[in-house]
Amino acid sequence: MAALCRASPRFLRKPGLCRTARALSSEKHEYDLLVVGGGSGGLACAKEASQFGKKVAVLDYVEPSPKGTKWGLGGTCVNVGCIPKKLMHQAALLGSSLKDAQRYGWNVSYPVNHDWSAMSKAVQNYVKSLNWGHRVQLQDKKVKYLNVKGSFVDPHTIRGLMKGKETLLTAENIVLATGGRPKYPTNIAGAREYGITSDDLFWLKKSPGKTLVVGASYVSLECAGFLTGLGLNATVMMRSIPLRGFDQQMATLVADHMEGHGTRFLKKCSPTKVKKAENGRLRVTWKYLDSGKEKSDEFDTVMWAVGRAPDTQTLNLEMAGVKTNPATGKIIVDARETTSVPHIYAIGDITEGRPELTPTAIAAGKLVAQRLFGQSAELMDYDNVYHAFYKPLEFTVAERDAAQCYIKMVCLRRQEQRILGLHFIGPNAGEVIQGFALGIKCGATYSQMAKTVGIHPTSAEEVAKLHITKRSGADPTVTGC
Repeated sequence: MAALCRASPRFLRKPGLCRTARALSSEKHEYDLLVVGGGSGGLACAKEASQFGKKVAVLDYVEPSPKGTKWGLGGTCVNVGCIPKKLMHQAALLGSSLKDAQRYGWNVSYPVNHDWSAMSKAVQNYVKSLNWGHRVQLQDKKVKYLNVKGSFVDPHTIRGLMKGKETLLTAENIVLATGGRPKYPTNIAGAREYGITSDDLFWLKKSPGKTLVVGASYVSLECAGFLTGLGLNATVMMRSIPLRGFDQQMATLVADHMEGHGTRFLKKCSPTKVKKAENGRLRVTWKYLDSGKEKSDEFDTVMWAVGRAPDTQTLNLEMAGVKTNPATGKIIVDARETTSVPHIYAIGDITEGRPELTPTAIAAGKLVAQRLFGQSAELMDYDNVYHAFYKPLEFTVAERDAAQCYIKMVCLRRQEQRILGLHFIGPNAGEVIQGFALGIKCGATYSQMAKTVGIHPTSAEEVAKLHITKRSGADPTVTGC
């Protein structure tokens, strides 16, 4: 502890605080489990631990974005990710339904206009209800919630800081679940000053107007997709390929569909600067990577979707001896989610080599609590984890092109042709894939799938009817039901 005091000027100025930490470290710890991070994974872990009668606390603090956006308890998914994204995606689908309604005999007055402010208010009110719900759940389960910024003092002690006030908490076990935040480009003039990220988009009170989304990630394409669906002018600027890490045949089909439905794509381009024009709009200059030619255009909003970084910089991990991957900043964990320090665990987006998905963080968090306090030895199985990417996609209706779905099943060619994976582009893709995921997880084979009687008429039934192999070269287009 003396070494800690010498290394930290703040503690040199506050010897009383240093003595308090020393005393706490030599006594019984205040909490059985302390969770740093109130996102989906952290909350799931804390609530599960409380079921075993353990004393648990959750620390959660949201550092405002460079634009000043902040939000409540629940993490990325609830506040600036899955939930508001799908709600805005649904708003876009409703707009498409209005366009199709007339073909089914509904009298719809045109033009149909969208009110961003009304939608934004509804989405934000719903998110705030979830924030409150999480707080109530913690209270009901007797989990202590502290809206403070946590950082390590030593391996068993966390310092909480809020508005200049400090508090020290000690715990026998600590789980880190602080998630990630969007990256800003560091080599583009005006990027941080004038741009926003997904941390801001869902909390905008006014329409973003003509929007440039930089990046080709699923965050980029999802946001550009629903912006287009809401009737806005949306452009995606991508340096190389869409949806890196996804099956590229499927990724290209997604991008082509978006382009065919109004989203503009600037391909093999990289922005070089952003500045504010005299008319108040943002002038973006970019370079074509093949020719080196420069071009510029004006936008109302520039959104960066160029990746995410683990939110670990302020945790003072070195004070606890927790090791990270220097290249990514992510925390190194083993199969038990244990860090380099035996009683400190990490789950979710901050962990090296794990899927950055809400359901995996929730499952991993629950299992950590069960192993710690419930005499369980079960480990998180990260194989066959499925993922849904959302974009506005309409059902087939009269006078509309029906070639909007594509299904690909990947199987072993030998023996029973066990199914390795399934790709689905079409309406309600997430709902469809969730059902088949169970079968694939249980080792389903192609012959078993082929013997499954489909539910008619659905898009999902086409999975059970797959019979054309890619290597055959035959046309897979379905011409009838």
